[in-house]
Amino acid sequence: MNYFRITAYNREEDYSIIIDSCGAFNELWQFSSCLVNKGFSIIAVGNENFFEDGNIPKIEKPTDKMILRAEAKERPIRDGKKITVGNKYYTIK
Repeated sequence: MNYFRITAYNREEDYSIIIDSCGAFNELWQFSSCLVNKGFSIIAVGNENFFEDGNIPKIEKPTDKMILRAEAKERPIRDGKKITVGNKYYTIK
């Protein structure tokens, strides 16, 4: 299973997201490219070995859809290894 998590920011709309993919993409670059094509800048990206869940548990069943885990106005907050969007966060290993 290819589990990926990306934090991204859309400067034009001034909002940030945390989004997961659990089976929708074979490669991490495909997932990143999809978001860049939609106007996002990538803030953090990694597979499940790259991050700790924080208060966003991993998706349990594979799906061909991208799953929006958090969204908020303004840029994501990065405090050391902790990344926060709205009231959701995870940490980079």
